[in-house]
Amino acid sequence: MASFCAAPSSAALLHCSFHVGRRRLSWKGSGAGSGRRKVGAATSTVRAKQGGSALQYKKLGDSDLTISEIMLGTMTFGEQNTEKEAHDMLSYAFENGINSIDTSEAYPIPMKKETQGRTDLYIGRWMKSIPRDKVILATKVCGYSERASYCRDNAKVLRVDAVNIKESVEKSLKRLDTDYIDLLQIHWPDRYVPLFGEFSYNASKWRESIPFNEQLRAFQELIAEGKVRYIGVSNETSFGVMEFVHAAKNEGLPKIVSIQNNYNLLARCPFEVDLVEVCHPKNYNIGLLAYSPLAGGTLSGKYLDINYEATQRCRLNLFPGYMERYNKSLAKETTGLYFQLAKEHGLTLVQLALGFTRDSPHVASSIIGATSVGQLKEDIDAFLSSPRPLPPEVREGIEGIFKRYKDPAFF
Repeated sequence: MASFCAAPSSAALLHCSFHVGRRRLSWKGSGAGSGRRKVGAATSTVRAKQGGSALQYKKLGDSDLTISEIMLGTMTFGEQNTEKEAHDMLSYAFENGINSIDTSEAYPIPMKKETQGRTDLYIGRWMKSIPRDKVILATKVCGYSERASYCRDNAKVLRVDAVNIKESVEKSLKRLDTDYIDLLQIHWPDRYVPLFGEFSYNASKWRESIPFNEQLRAFQELIAEGKVRYIGVSNETSFGVMEFVHAAKNEGLPKIVSIQNNYNLLARCPFEVDLVEVCHPKNYNIGLLAYSPLAGGTLSGKYLDINYEATQRCRLNLFPGYMERYNKSLAKETTGLYFQLAKEHGLTLVQLALGFTRDSPHVASSIIGATSVGQLKEDIDAFLSSPRPLPPEVREGIEGIFKRYKDPAFF
């Protein structure tokens, strides 16, 4: 599989320039943003100060978990990051108001038997440096998998049944060196659903799956034992959310309080089409934990110049085939349009992208990952320094691009 983005089409050209580190990059892409009223950088700075410069906190669904609007994503710990680097980022995040950490039994990514669980070990050793009750620890149990059976002692296929869930939790607790998990999520469903860039449902892939109530009963036992506080889902659909909610209501089982799905400027439709209604506070009140708010780094702009040497050490190029939907699609062309829109309004592309997820009323928290303290600082600063909320003219520009390029990463 190709590791580099294809060149943008010649039919859509505009000039974009930006900085990555100390090097200035240039790219030519298409021009949907021309003609909009410009707002200078000074105006944006003033508005940002008026909006405050500290993280805000929200209740997660109908739980009593009050989470920071940024969660620290950790899937690079143990693959791209050493333990010291991981601890430095964890400490920086904690010291700057981030009270929520997202991990998984599957981490680090890419999943490998040799490294599985290493992320948790790094986090567990860091957790000794802080009071346990000051951090909301969220982890995930793997869904159906024929390739990751190494996560269990004796399994040929991973399933989301009582045996798998309990073994997963016991091992996670040990690695994390804690007595309880604040939020336990199903990483992906036990049943077949389109995953990780697959756009549409393939009916021929339907398979028998563990009943929803059986999954919830296993979680109920762990909650009763004090090992888990709340439960959630990830990479889930409206059908799955509703079935879990109905099973909980009908049988007096624990209700899911969160959904962790991909959500960013380049991937909006899967959530906005109908999940947003299902999860609405007046309906099932399920908080969205938005992962990949920068689309795997694509919305930082660093992949716009395929000749920029530093990007060869970044995820999309470091791991061929990983998130290839951002390399082999219209995502690059559309990213150029969002960059130009941000520039016209005195913002960086990262400010625009993170401001978009931050301001979305259905987002409880944006999961931001980094591979260095410097990168994490830049992301947090961008999250806090953009006007809160983004000005109407910026939102209008976002919607204008979205109407032309709906979820361009699907191909």
